[in-house]
Amino acid sequence: MAPPTSTLLDVAARTVDTVKVYGRNESVVRALDGVTIDFTRGAFTAIMGPSGSGKSTLLHCLAGLDTVTSGEVYIGDTAIAGLSDSDLTLLRRDRLGFVFQTYNLVPTLTAAENIELPLRLAGRRADPAWLETVVAAVGLADRLGHRPAELSGGQQQRVAAARALVTRPEILFADEPTGALDSRSSAELLAFLRRAVDEFGQTIVMVTHDPMAAARADRVVFLADGRIVNEMIAPTTGDILDAMKKLGG
Repeated sequence: MAPPTSTLLDVAARTVDTVKVYGRNESVVRALDGVTIDFTRGAFTAIMGPSGSGKSTLLHCLAGLDTVTSGEVYIGDTAIAGLSDSDLTLLRRDRLGFVFQTYNLVPTLTAAENIELPLRLAGRRADPAWLETVVAAVGLADRLGHRPAELSGGQQQRVAAARALVTRPEILFADEPTGALDSRSSAELLAFLRRAVDEFGQTIVMVTHDPMAAARADRVVFLADGRIVNEMIAPTTGDILDAMKKLGG
């Protein structure tokens, strides 16, 4: 695979010869096996691969949710392996956004309160104009007073996406964000993520098993057995399906 051609100023996150090992002795699993990759600012990257390929492990290591066994992980020019627990918490809070398959909304809070929660925890107030922009982009202006139980799954996931963006993160990490959604809700969320990149300049790194979801990305990276084995720029759903069939995914 050719080395990355982007300059470090263009790179939102990167890994250098990253290895992640779980277990010991006979039960050792090498989830990442020397992964080196750059993620460009203002781009939407999808990570795909068969079950057990290391895609979620890579995302979690990039996001500082898991530690690497060896190698380096950078957010911008910050090497996260050497950060203390408190500094890592601050980095995740102030510079990163997260959307997971489970919505992780606080059930007693309204949609508006859930969206603003990360800012309140950081002792900051939302920029009213940016908050209005994000709420409008996810189409939730008429649902802000509702609690999660009063919202559909798709609406709850859009609340989670708005919560992730309201802090203006350097990178938004999404781990199977459409996995629990029906086709319509999935399409709405993916349209929002695409708009976040195209209109707001957001950087997104998304793990998905869905070729249609991955086709919304600018770039798709394929993993197998903890290694990067292929990547495509602006692929079609058909291109992705063909690549996954070759990987046995």
